[in-house]
Amino acid sequence: MRAECFVVLATLPMFPLGTVLVPKAVVPLHVFEPRYQTMLADVMAGDRKFGVVLIERGNEVGGSDIRTDVGTVVQVVECRPIAANRWVVVVAGTERIIVDRWLSDDPYPRAEVSSFPDKPGPSVNAQDWKALKHRMRQVLASLTELGDTVARATFELGDDPVMGSFQLAGLGPFADLDRQRVLCTPGVSGRCALLTELLDDVAVLTRLRLGTGEEADGSRG
Repeated sequence: MRAECFVVLATLPMFPLGTVLVPKAVVPLHVFEPRYQTMLADVMAGDRKFGVVLIERGNEVGGSDIRTDVGTVVQVVECRPIAANRWVVVVAGTERIIVDRWLSDDPYPRAEVSSFPDKPGPSVNAQDWKALKHRMRQVLASLTELGDTVARATFELGDDPVMGSFQLAGLGPFADLDRQRVLCTPGVSGRCALLTELLDDVAVLTRLRLGTGEEADGSRG
């Protein structure tokens, strides 16, 4: 559902993926399909921006996919060939968008999109934001102890929970559909509440795997 505060951006090239890319995240993408090679050439000749959305069902190769309507604008920060007709493209998420209308996939996916700012509402106080970051570190440290490949528990985030909550969604050990739920949440307090809920769920499973009924916070009684 559109909100009055949405601002039409433009028509963007779009790159549907099997994973969620959030604002502030910096990730490498592999480009090898001919249509996305064409898109990449056009993007690099222009403002180096395109949109990324999650594929809910289907396959990112060859089309025939069902895509979410909330995604992220990314900016290309590095582009290098790794083999014949294969590229690694490092992108940085800049802002959240909503797809108003999908256009033709010829020669590559494109969509009319609008910006998706937060709705006015309650913020998150400094103490609660600090506690949420600490909770994330606890969970990541416990998963590392179990041998899981997760983000480093020593991550550093600033004092701004608005963009920081998106970053936590990218760092957290969450399923893509849960990460998409965070991306779609229209306010910072709601995002932080959802992140807390998701971390609590992960912590329960982590305690079971560690063989303890205690909190997954590294403490031992």
